[in-house]
Amino acid sequence: MTGASQNLDDQVLTEISLRKFRASDVPWLVEQHGTLYAQAEGFDDSFGELVAQILADFVADHDPERERGWIAEEGGQRLGSIFCVSNGAETAKLRLFLLTPKARGKGLGKRLLQACMDFARETGYTEMVLWTHESHRAACALYAKFGWHLMDSKPVRSFGVDLVEQSWRIDL
Repeated sequence: MTGASQNLDDQVLTEISLRKFRASDVPWLVEQHGTLYAQAEGFDDSFGELVAQILADFVADHDPERERGWIAEEGGQRLGSIFCVSNGAETAKLRLFLLTPKARGKGLGKRLLQACMDFARETGYTEMVLWTHESHRAACALYAKFGWHLMDSKPVRSFGVDLVEQSWRIDL
């Protein structure tokens, strides 16, 4: 194979799609959250357990008219997630925003965040909130760029490590 045709073969691109979350995504989401946060930040197993509980609750009793999860895929491979859940009549909560290392730097985080915020707005929520950690610098920068405001920040010990918890909100 010549160099030129090899380059063409390497450039075969597949489109990244966003689809609705399915219950069959639960094991992947729990594993990815547990593994990636353990590697990047030293989180213990309690983080994966929290993610598993959040997902079990969502699967068991979410309102499909007001709550939704998305999975980003490329060529059948899952790359990330984001969820919009109810936090009251007027408030939506962003949850489980995750990008695999392979997915970062492609604008996918922006797409997921925009899809989640658009859904919340279209569903009639007037504000969104989220809880995160200061160490998630790329996500926090994205929230700020989208107009979110940091409401609270405090040091905590969670998931076996010292962290700075943050609460963010935005008017829709």
